Amino acid sequence: MSPTNVFVTGATGFIGTKLVNELVRRGHTVHALTRATSNRQNLEHERIQLVQGDIMDRDSLRRGMEGCAQVYHLAAYAKNWAPNPKVFFKQNIDGMRNVFDAAKEAGVQRVVLTSTIVTFGPTRPGEIGDEQMPRITPHYYTEYEESKALAEQEAIKYAAKGFPVVIVNPTRVYGPGKMTEGNSVSIMIDMYDRGKVPVLLNGGVNVGNYALVDDLVRGHILAMEKGRIGERYILGGENVSLKGLFRLVDEVSGKKHFQISLHPKIAMAYGYEELFKAKVFGFYPQITPGWVETFLQDWAYSCGKSRTRTWLHHHTVEGGD
Repeated sequence: MSPTNVFVTGATGFIGTKLVNELVRRGHTVHALTRATSNRQNLEHERIQLVQGDIMDRDSLRRGMEGCAQVYHLAAYAKNWAPNPKVFFKQNIDGMRNVFDAAKEAGVQRVVLTSTIVTFGPTRPGEIGDEQMPRITPHYYTEYEESKALAEQEAIKYAAKGFPVVIVNPTRVYGPGKMTEGNSVSIMIDMYDRGKVPVLLNGGVNVGNYALVDDLVRGHILAMEKGRIGERYILGGENVSLKGLFRLVDEVSGKKHFQISLHPKIAMAYGYEELFKAKVFGFYPQITPGWVETFLQDWAYSCGKSRTRTWLHHHTVEGGD
């Protein structure tokens, strides 16, 4: 695709920073939306124009999208917890509407919306889900999951009215880059390797899908170039249990790490204790009961549609289980 002007929200995040730099490497000029307080590390290039603002500030969106043909909307409230749960819905739904409406006004040709694998819900043990699989439970484990699912439904309605949006659903991302909450898998692996987190929730049997950040970036760009309007594309890697993932860390590091299994009831009790401290004392929780529940499910998914449609090549996480 020939070089053009591209607007990116969430540009200072783990995936966003990588995406901005890859777009620049490919010759594009990027208008990167950043807050005044954001970490702008690795966003220094003559073709990166920093636009101060956020997705709740419509004027900053209009200003940033001037002259842009493409928009990548990665910004979201993706934390463990918020003092007011409404912030998840305000940022993830209303913020998305603001981005879409500004894109319509600016005459943007195409928008890629970054959603998440959790909108599809968990998978049954031994089964692998895909974009066609209906949710097996009406229950949402976290406000983040619910708000992103509702935002996705809203995006599909926009597409039905002719808005040119393609949706991508990344799985659990890992890789080199900013060690932020968005890169929690890499933080977990690093801490496990240093002996700080030897804990395997539920014996580490639950399966997740893990994707290298570079592949997710490539998947975003291919979705912009080749994705079908109004469709969802899972961007992932390999399905592996936590025990299998940690076994791989053992193999790569050449050392055997101490491990202990954490019973689900003990994990839930810890989650409730953390939530209590957060609500009463304002401490940011390491984990909440909803996220413990999330990690007690299987999230095994295929990214076959992305590979077929966009020829997405992905790295393999070995380990089985």
